[in-house]
Amino acid sequence: MTGVPEFEFRTSSACKYDNNNKLCVEVATNVPGRVAVRNSATGQTVEFTAVEWADFLPGAKLGEFDVTA
Repeated sequence: MTGVPEFEFRTSSACKYDNNNKLCVEVATNVPGRVAVRNSATGQTVEFTAVEWADFLPGAKLGEFDVTA
């Protein structure tokens, strides 16, 4: 019987992570068909299907989800 693989998270190279300001997003794509996104400050994780993630990325790259103050 094979166990469920654990997510292996990585942080974006654009992240300016330091111990005083943990405002990074971490992504894991190592589990087939699933993508997990984790908040580095809280550890909260959200999971997506690979299709949902592929649909999300183009909009994110174009700034579609940017929040302005």
